[in-house]
Amino acid sequence: MLSKIRSLTHFGIEAFPVEVEIDIGRGLPGISIVGLPDQAVKESKDRLKPAIRNSGFEFPAKKITVNLAPADLKKEGPVFDLPIAIGILSSSKKINCPGINEFFIAGELALDGSVRPVKGILPMALAAKKHGIVSFILPEENANEAALLKELKVYPVKTLNETVQFLEGKIKIKRFKANITKLFEEKKHYAVDFKEIKGNTYVKRAAEVASSGFHNIMLIGSPGSGKTMLAQRLSTILPSLTMEESLEITKIYSVSGLIRQGGIIAVRPFRNPHHTISDIALIGGGSFPKPGEISLAHNGVLFLDELPEFHRNALESLRQPLEDGIVSISRAKTQIIYPSRFLLISALNPCPCGWYGDHQHVCSCSTSQILKYRKKISGPLMDRIDIHIEVSSLPFSVLMGNNEEEPSYIIRKRVEKVRKIQKKRFKNEKIFFNAHMNSSLIKKYCHLDSECQALLKKAIEQINLSARGYDKILKIARTIADMDNSRDIQAHHITEAIHYRSLDKGL
Repeated sequence: MLSKIRSLTHFGIEAFPVEVEIDIGRGLPGISIVGLPDQAVKESKDRLKPAIRNSGFEFPAKKITVNLAPADLKKEGPVFDLPIAIGILSSSKKINCPGINEFFIAGELALDGSVRPVKGILPMALAAKKHGIVSFILPEENANEAALLKELKVYPVKTLNETVQFLEGKIKIKRFKANITKLFEEKKHYAVDFKEIKGNTYVKRAAEVASSGFHNIMLIGSPGSGKTMLAQRLSTILPSLTMEESLEITKIYSVSGLIRQGGIIAVRPFRNPHHTISDIALIGGGSFPKPGEISLAHNGVLFLDELPEFHRNALESLRQPLEDGIVSISRAKTQIIYPSRFLLISALNPCPCGWYGDHQHVCSCSTSQILKYRKKISGPLMDRIDIHIEVSSLPFSVLMGNNEEEPSYIIRKRVEKVRKIQKKRFKNEKIFFNAHMNSSLIKKYCHLDSECQALLKKAIEQINLSARGYDKILKIARTIADMDNSRDIQAHHITEAIHYRSLDKGL
């Protein structure tokens, strides 16, 4: 007898319906699974037999063929365990479930018949809604995630036996509902805050400028000067996530299996990969392409500490995502696009020993060693970093001081105001932030009076400012002017912007 069960699979951050077809016929006892399954899907046949028996059902000693349609779409993970088990019981007439096609079913089975959580539930829930099936049977641990869609009827199950009894109408399972607004507000909490950073007022100002105009920023300073501490708190001053942004991030974390209890990402991500990371782990990829760190940082912050120590291939692979806000992973038969619009914060020591320019330590590096160290970062990557700011070590008096610092929420309010100004300015353009202006937009929105032009001319002559550096200063100055609510760029905006290009000045 043939039975058909509706299920889903995800590929990238998109999900697709899968029809699980089970046929039981004559032949040597065994299970054959076809339809481009990966190893985890193939191994489900070894989980199914004990799971069905330990749930109190008899496993049919016949030839079982399982087809996952469409056959040309790769299937990944143990998500089909539960629908295959239901299909086997239905085909062998051990159970009678007349309304089974009204549900999408997904879940991994343990050997004792309990149902374990699976990855990618949110994209599956979105696909279920898109295809008009609004009832979803899934593992209890995934219920919060699927319930983010109010239109979806979510029925969480704990065991295979419970699932069968529900489908046969012997028991009722209460539809799971979540108060999305309340859940979202409860999880809007950062563990760190800008008020914990003592001193370094000018560095915090640079961080606010970077957040306001979406300028990538590089922190240069000796070990222990506070670069990492500041980077970890920069996401707390970015504008609060909208529900749309939150769902987009949650989809990425869902397919990566990183969703914690609660089912929704309510704060901007902060990702801090180690400098030994491979280019695939950073960008994404693999035989079944997974999101990399840059996609996990989408709508948030990617922090690269000790930037010159990263593998050059990994750093160079950042260039296209920084430019386009997406990463495209191509394979022989398919292409996957992951979103990757993130604010890049990088940190490095001023020299190999770390003490160049420090007032308390003596640098042991030669000029050639320092230049060689800094040249590990290529020109094209530097071209995508707008702000370079030096972070100085704090004196003991500042560290022990009791001055009350400005908290994140106050800075965030100012950043949100500046973002609104940019949104209005660029409503007819294809960009959203000052940092993404091209040459024609710079000419259109960055008008300079004679005093500003004289300042820039002096900067070009004294520090050999390149054309690239010239454009960066204008973009930064435009953001600083927006922070002052000034229609035109003024001389002090240019002066401050020049201060944020410390690497242009050389050694």
